[in-house]
Amino acid sequence: MLPADARLRRSEEFRAVMRGGVRAGRRRLVLHALAESGERTKAGFVVSKAVGNSVVRHRVTRRLRHLVAARLGTLPDGCALVVRALPPAANASSRELGSDLDAALRRLKLTGAAPEASRDSNGSAV
Repeated sequence: MLPADARLRRSEEFRAVMRGGVRAGRRRLVLHALAESGERTKAGFVVSKAVGNSVVRHRVTRRLRHLVAARLGTLPDGCALVVRALPPAANASSRELGSDLDAALRRLKLTGAAPEASRDSNGSAV
């Protein structure tokens, strides 16, 4: 769950990020980002009816929220993100959504590597 102060809430905030920021599109989502100074990193989600009915939309939103929450600590301070789900997100697994999110973050140069499970010296998951 995202902390309350890490969420975009007002339509003006969403509009500012989507119009004034940069974006990176992937198969299942589009990531919009805007560097703001002096604020905590925030995120918001847009999942339209084109993705599916309310059950599907809420499932996609929960998955995306969980994925973004795990990556908030790796993002620069003062960054605002809007994650817009595309219709293929409805049938995507959390792993697929995570790989699209990581690819979009790398393309926007907001993070270097994906946060994964701890690895030992052989590169195996611990």
